[in-house]
Amino acid sequence: MPRRGYSKPGSWGSFWAMLTLVGLVTRAAQRADVGGEAAGTSINHSQVVLQRLQELLRQGNASDVVLRVQAAGTDEVRVFHAHRLLLGLHSELFRELLSNQSEAVLQEPRDCAAVFDKFIRYLYCGELTVLLTQAIPLHRLATKYGVASLQRGVADYMRAHLAGGAGPAVGWYHYAVGTGDEALRESCLQFLAWNLSAVAASAEWGAVSPELLWQLLQRSDLVLQDELELFHALEAWLGRARPPPAVAERALRAIRYPMIPPAQLFQLQARSAALARHGPAVADLLLQAYQFHAASPLHYAKFFDVNGSAFLPRNYLAPAWGAPWVINNPARDDRSTSFQTQLGPSGHDAGRRVTWNVLFSPRWLPVSLRPVYADAAGTALPAARPEDGRPRLVVTPASSGGDAAGVSFQKTVLVGARQQGRLLVRHAYSFHQSSEEAGDFLAHADLQRRNSEYLVENALHLHLIVKPVYHTLIRTPK
Repeated sequence: MPRRGYSKPGSWGSFWAMLTLVGLVTRAAQRADVGGEAAGTSINHSQVVLQRLQELLRQGNASDVVLRVQAAGTDEVRVFHAHRLLLGLHSELFRELLSNQSEAVLQEPRDCAAVFDKFIRYLYCGELTVLLTQAIPLHRLATKYGVASLQRGVADYMRAHLAGGAGPAVGWYHYAVGTGDEALRESCLQFLAWNLSAVAASAEWGAVSPELLWQLLQRSDLVLQDELELFHALEAWLGRARPPPAVAERALRAIRYPMIPPAQLFQLQARSAALARHGPAVADLLLQAYQFHAASPLHYAKFFDVNGSAFLPRNYLAPAWGAPWVINNPARDDRSTSFQTQLGPSGHDAGRRVTWNVLFSPRWLPVSLRPVYADAAGTALPAARPEDGRPRLVVTPASSGGDAAGVSFQKTVLVGARQQGRLLVRHAYSFHQSSEEAGDFLAHADLQRRNSEYLVENALHLHLIVKPVYHTLIRTPK
């Protein structure tokens, strides 16, 4: 059986050298205390100790256990000469496994066996370098052997790389579900919701499970061009996955057909393979959509309940629902802009617009922190420091009138970057009509730092969205 791995145990020299170095550091600290040097200079040789530990692992000096790691389904075995004490310090499983034996054969999946050297190195040095493809196998090893600190570290790495758009969100979501990692599952789900356009156009879309698809279709915070894009993405998924009819019909009923203009609905009914196959299952929803577009929202709301999710827009990027805003050098000074949105998704409101004014300030202090004068002589209280402020964003309608009767507006601000022509969302902030300002907008952002996660080439990329929310005015008796 072919084997490859680390060398056999050597002399005790490196091991005793490390212990001697630790002893010297300890005695130096004790002498400083005896001499009364309470504020003496710290001696820190921790990096040297870590280097010694790496050498101990690499050379196998003074090892007392041998781990033979076999990749499942192969004859490949990697041999590691290790130290019972160091393995047991991190892992209760290793402590029990090696308590009465000096050699153990470990069967691991191929991807886990391929990174076992990194896993063992972490147990010796407390650090490792992770690649995207290595995140799941390293997390599996940390979970299997009960190394909680590495579990947390890899999970944090995965969440951070989701925010940067580099991680395979679909695969990581399914892994998180399988392992019960709720925090990672939520992070993956949030990333997928905010970047559904990019994911639906990637190879990952074909790996989406029916359960994950259903989770996404129910969300109102999906970010995509419009509802028609979501329908086409669902149709592509149905063509790849070929799910049972019940699964397909349930998914098709989650599309918000009132958000699709009538002309596009006609085209779907004429050309869509999914509707040709499952049309009867959504016939009532299509009729509802046509009725909604045919009447004014105020009239429709007198007879039908418009409070359901079917009448609530998602986060659409189309011009009818908002506008992008790129702010160069956002830490420099205040900025303002304006944009228009359609009054509502109904065909009755297709030609009616609302104008919105937006004010951005990088250091806009609240009233309680603004400088005030103590007396008429001009003696001022200490001025608030610039760092006490934070970025602020206010969105207000240019005018108020009767056009918006029965409608309130939810405002959403997306913060992200454009990669290969697509908007990659990193953060989202929502606030309703009763508030003109996003209360926690960029609360922890440092716009002065050029490598801030909120900036792309020293510019802040925003997309402003306004979603009309209808209210039933008169409920008909049932």
